[in-house]
Amino acid sequence: MDLATFQWLLTDDGQALLAEATALVAGGATPLAAGSALRRTTTGERAAAALSQVELRERAAAKFGESAARMYFTPDALEQATRQRVAAHRAGRAAAFGAQTLVDLGCGIGGDLVAAARAGIICAGVDLDPVRVAIAAANLAALDLPGAVQVADATTVDHTGFDLAFADPARRSGAGRTFRVEDWTPPWTWVEGLLRRSACVKVAPGIPHDLVPAGVEAEWVSDDGEVKEAALWSGLTATVARRATVIGDGGLATITDEEDPGAAEVGTREVGGYLYEPDGAVIRAGLVTAVAAGVHGGLVDPRIAYVTGDEAFRSPFARGYRVLEQLPYREKQLKAALRERGVGRITIKKRGVDVVPEQLRKRLALTGDAEATVVLTRVAGEGTALLVEPF
Repeated sequence: MDLATFQWLLTDDGQALLAEATALVAGGATPLAAGSALRRTTTGERAAAALSQVELRERAAAKFGESAARMYFTPDALEQATRQRVAAHRAGRAAAFGAQTLVDLGCGIGGDLVAAARAGIICAGVDLDPVRVAIAAANLAALDLPGAVQVADATTVDHTGFDLAFADPARRSGAGRTFRVEDWTPPWTWVEGLLRRSACVKVAPGIPHDLVPAGVEAEWVSDDGEVKEAALWSGLTATVARRATVIGDGGLATITDEEDPGAAEVGTREVGGYLYEPDGAVIRAGLVTAVAAGVHGGLVDPRIAYVTGDEAFRSPFARGYRVLEQLPYREKQLKAALRERGVGRITIKKRGVDVVPEQLRKRLALTGDAEATVVLTRVAGEGTALLVEPF
């Protein structure tokens, strides 16, 4: 979608077309039928743009909730945009640190601007893409939120007048998604410079710990059990070295390296009555031993992110299982043991072992009526199968 088409979509005629497209799709019309109906009164390009927005709004509901129905998107920008709950956490944290003004250096379609404005922060955004800038402005207006956006190169903008600078470098190259910081836009050298002031930079969850500059806090965030991103906090906003934040329907919880006694203190131990599977954000942040300390447990293996203990704890940072028994690890004996217990449906969880759950499930060919969860992992370096149940 080009800029002229999007600007037309914001006119009264464009809004009427968008409403018609929405009604057609809601009524069950196929894309082909909806497109044909719309082209009776407009051009093919405008009809395609309207239908595209309807489809993107439906996809965006997973990230933006009810707000998605009033917002505008492009496919790439929607994919890159932060989930609403994660953005709200970040904006709330910025506000808690006293940030009254924020500049978004590479604002895209304005997802983080929306969150910042909702948190009461005066915000401005810049982006090199005129279409994304126009969409960001339209999204703020559609949600009745204040904020200013303009086309500009983030690397040349004077951001010294803002309390906090935020950036979300594009992590794509000509070959697609990239994990090399050298391929980011703006590049990593610019990010390092930005982090010398009070700033927040959204990065990929797989960022190596040794890449984080000294004095910068790295926070890994999961939403509904799925690790979504990491963020680097610098200047006045950095309070610890590493943090894991878990967002769920019950709210938000956070754990830091200050709560981590370390592997030497926690140690490894034999499997107890309970097994804990740390959240992905905890694992990325290197805080598995902090979770172990929190449940009065230890590691099953120095290199495996499973924790075991003798007490039952409900923790936002790990899923808990009651250990029922240890089963044979070899496939033939495991199959016999499960059949003996009448198991027909099985959930296979694994860490640290060379097993493909779907392939193993097919080979086991279980037919019983019972359902079971089996954990395949290493305990003290040895392959182990554990029959567990969630609690």
